[in-house]
Amino acid sequence: MIRRAVAAMMRLAHIWLSLIVLAVALSAHLAKPAIIITLRDAAFDVYQRWSPRDYQAAPVRILDIDDESLEKLGQWPWPRNTLARLVDRLQAMGAAAIVFDIVFAEPDRTSPARVFKQWTGTPPAPDLETNLPDHDRIFAESLGKGRVVTGFVLVNRPTPRAPAIKAGFATAGDDPRLFLPVHSGAVTTLPQFEEAAAGNGALNFTPGRDGVIRRVPMLLRLGETLYPTLVAEALRVAQGASSYVVKSSGASAKISFGAHTGITTVRVGTIPVPTDAEGRVWIHYTRAVAQRYLPAWKLLAGQVHADSVKGFIVLVGSSAAGLQDTRFSPLGNVIPGVEIHAQAIEQIIQGTYLTRPDWANGAELLFMVTVSVALVLLIAGLGALWSAVIGLTAAAGAGAASWYAFVNADLLFDPLSPVMTTVAVYLVCSVLRHMHTERQQRWIRDAFSSYVSPNLVWHLIENPDQLSLGGERRECTFLFTDLANFTSLVEQSDPEVIVSLLNEYLDGMVQIAFQHDGTLDKIVGDAVTIIFSAPVVQPDHAARGIACALAMDSFAQAFAEAKRKEGIPLGKTRIGVNSGLVIIGNFGGDTVFDYTAHGDAINTAARMESVNKHLGTRVCISGFTVAGCPDFIGRPVGTLVLKGKTKGIEAFEPLTEAEAGSSAVAAYLAAFELLERRDPDADTAFAALAENYPDDPLAAFHLKRLRAGETGTTIVMTEK
Repeated sequence: MIRRAVAAMMRLAHIWLSLIVLAVALSAHLAKPAIIITLRDAAFDVYQRWSPRDYQAAPVRILDIDDESLEKLGQWPWPRNTLARLVDRLQAMGAAAIVFDIVFAEPDRTSPARVFKQWTGTPPAPDLETNLPDHDRIFAESLGKGRVVTGFVLVNRPTPRAPAIKAGFATAGDDPRLFLPVHSGAVTTLPQFEEAAAGNGALNFTPGRDGVIRRVPMLLRLGETLYPTLVAEALRVAQGASSYVVKSSGASAKISFGAHTGITTVRVGTIPVPTDAEGRVWIHYTRAVAQRYLPAWKLLAGQVHADSVKGFIVLVGSSAAGLQDTRFSPLGNVIPGVEIHAQAIEQIIQGTYLTRPDWANGAELLFMVTVSVALVLLIAGLGALWSAVIGLTAAAGAGAASWYAFVNADLLFDPLSPVMTTVAVYLVCSVLRHMHTERQQRWIRDAFSSYVSPNLVWHLIENPDQLSLGGERRECTFLFTDLANFTSLVEQSDPEVIVSLLNEYLDGMVQIAFQHDGTLDKIVGDAVTIIFSAPVVQPDHAARGIACALAMDSFAQAFAEAKRKEGIPLGKTRIGVNSGLVIIGNFGGDTVFDYTAHGDAINTAARMESVNKHLGTRVCISGFTVAGCPDFIGRPVGTLVLKGKTKGIEAFEPLTEAEAGSSAVAAYLAAFELLERRDPDADTAFAALAENYPDDPLAAFHLKRLRAGETGTTIVMTEK
């Protein structure tokens, strides 16, 4: 019962292992390990490269502290009175908000009072200090005249002071602080600038593990306090709003089924901004657009028209290479950090968002389960081709659906998890099904090889196109065997004994044939027919045939001797070998195939086997076979004119190296040479040979011929 249960499990292995793969994939998708997030983000990056956002004019500009501005106005940092002039110009031109992507953390070193102290080593006198201009005071006064936003950077280390908060927060639903990363300190702008400014926002980005900026936060957390980011403050100050409304899971009209899923919306003035769970906005980047930038030097030189600024949010930042305020974008390039803020503000103003809806995870999981289960069921009933078509279609469908949602609805659906899950389930299921099928084929092949030569089985497996009627001419070697007096033994013995005896004998003979890569042609009773050089061509087929004959002869002698000791009078095995041109191939009809050969060479091989009983030998090899084996070791029998033939065929008895070097063989060869010359002394030589070696059948055979008046080495056979 246990064995049946194990067998049943093995038959269904492709199903339960595929389901295990699916379960692992679902768990990974829910757990979101770093590798899954990295791959998913990389896929979304590819989408952005293929289909970046089309730039549309928006009331957002970047006042660029570029390399040319540094050349014209001097190295950075510029004196704060210069920055005050920038602010005054922008305010005069009607900018809706002036947003600094810069942290003014230290006093201006170029203020006259500070320069005086650096020159003299002592501070100026109080009356002189009062009369000297203070660049920081001038800058603060300019900040206080209009809608200006300063910046700070949150850090993960304690710092002496917290940034100023310029706006209030109202929340609905879960506390948004639950979903925001916690910072413990901040690098802030000087208090006098924060106090004068209308807004104050965090400059922080949230790059991926690869350093690419894909999302910009709207909110951040310092300790237990919420802070807006530069993007949020730019939008708030430009609208003249005083607070934010943050909605999270559990808020009115937000369906979360009791789950704390995160932040959903941050309302800035009149603009609701949909966010991810951590209050971030996905950025759909445009390619580089020169229209977005205004060089700072042109503004101070009066070369910027008021229409380029009036009503615009103007971000002050730098694209200068030396200032190194650059970030990686999904488009595969490096852009100024200020442009990332600008692109985020553009999207929010225009209401075009890349969003990953709350139900995206659920939809992806449902797709993975549905397609994977369908694949498992279909693969079990379909062939490899249709299974591959369905698997590839499902994987391509997942990718296509994700791409369609991105292009047409700005929705972000993970293409890789469903695709990889589909491919993994397909591969596991298909490989296991293939292994099961291969195991069945191997069982069939092994079973089939018990009846048919293994090299024929392998040949047909590797060349299935040859399983058709027809053949070809080819030179092959044929080996015939026959067990002497077996018919009478059958008549005298118990059937069970004969069956066991014959099976054991044939098993040994066939194994030897297979060891020499012979092809089993037929078994007729106790007789075996072996083919060499078919179906696989064997250039050394003659040598293989002779070697196989010697091995069979050795086995048969030992087998017969063992059986005689058991009281079973088993006769000797006669073997004949011949080579020649035949037609080899599949013969038969639609019902059955018979891979065999037709031609005189086969009949001759059979006759070479039968002449052994007349010659007294056990193995007889034709001259055609010997001619194909230069290293043949043996002795000549003579030229046989087989019954029904007019032409003679040379025949040889194969010998082992030990036998070939014996004195008996040397004496035989000398006598045979006399026989070839028809020398009268041949009779005397063979008589001496027969007397000295009474067990040599060929010596006795030729002596009998000579005594009957025959001469020479041509032997005319009157019987088959």
